[in-house]
Amino acid sequence: MKAPRVGIIGIGQSDYKSRRDDANYPELVREAVSLALNDCQRSLEDMEAVVYSLAPDALLGIGNAERLGVDAVGAHNKRFMRINTGGSTGISSVAAAHSHVAAGVCDIVLVAGADKVGECGDSQTIMNKIWDPTYERSLPLGTITMLAMSALRYMHKYGMTQEDMARVIVKNRAHAALNPRAHLRKETTIEEVMDSRMISWPIKLFDCCPQSSGGCAMVLASEDYIRANNLEAVWITGVAHSSESYYLGDRMGKGFTADHADAHALGESFQRSYKMAGITDPVRQVDVAELYAPFSNTEFHAIEAAGLAPLGQSPRMLKEEDYFRIGGRLPVNPSGGTVCSNPIAVTAMIRVAEAALQVWGRAGQHQVPGAKVAIASGNGGDHQFFGTMVVEA
Repeated sequence: MKAPRVGIIGIGQSDYKSRRDDANYPELVREAVSLALNDCQRSLEDMEAVVYSLAPDALLGIGNAERLGVDAVGAHNKRFMRINTGGSTGISSVAAAHSHVAAGVCDIVLVAGADKVGECGDSQTIMNKIWDPTYERSLPLGTITMLAMSALRYMHKYGMTQEDMARVIVKNRAHAALNPRAHLRKETTIEEVMDSRMISWPIKLFDCCPQSSGGCAMVLASEDYIRANNLEAVWITGVAHSSESYYLGDRMGKGFTADHADAHALGESFQRSYKMAGITDPVRQVDVAELYAPFSNTEFHAIEAAGLAPLGQSPRMLKEEDYFRIGGRLPVNPSGGTVCSNPIAVTAMIRVAEAALQVWGRAGQHQVPGAKVAIASGNGGDHQFFGTMVVEA
């Protein structure tokens, strides 16, 4: 039996900035919710369930901070679920909302969240607590050093250079300059990226994602509801997840299929979502990609895991062919991506929202002409949890 189709009928995004002193946390959530509801001309009373996207709540300084947001999303006396899978929380939350509808439990569901990463004081101290304190944290492994190791492995295996990494930032900053909601909108050059402060070799300051504050919300509905109410929609046709081992060393040991130069589990997730959507040749069938990449080098991993380039070839394709730019063969992160906006609780939801806007033809100045099939991804934890989606017009 074929699962019922689930559509996206409303999208709301705040402006992503370093600080949002004009709005407290519930107000920031409500801002995104109001925009999404206005987008589809629905009300909070219409929502049958709410999925709340929040990870980690320590960034807000409030334990179980979803409690603070319940009223902001109109969840009183309704089905309510809080999701936390690290950086992939946003796409996991959309997947949970999708399941509510696809299972026939609800006809219309709100998924929403917000974060104030830029106002938390020291996000890296919080994020680095994910590591095992005995075997890994003392190395010291952290969210940046882990991906610096990944960059080194990719350099050794495929020949990537620091200049290749810089080209990702130059591309995405140019895209973000076209996106009025993006946090980092100032264009840059390879030289400026190379001259920025070293954080963990070879990752420099400009190679890193920012600490952003902002909110995002989406409304999902069943095909029957959409047809009955004569609503416009785009469709989620593929949904999947895949997980890695907890210990980083276990991904690189003898007999393991994974290699820290690649994103094996992300590739598995893409294959599952492609199978669900009926995509057999992503290079030919996908028009645009919004891929979760918090550091410049990780965009290459994501591109290749998505099957948009052969392993080790994406740096050359970006350098020689401008392949992944707006106007190129297959644009990646036309919104500017995670390296330009990163309110962690909803960063991966933004990937889905932007993918939906692209196939809807509503992405404004960063619209990819003629886009009909888009993909999105999210990474969580120590690149342990991965989620992927296919969105079609």
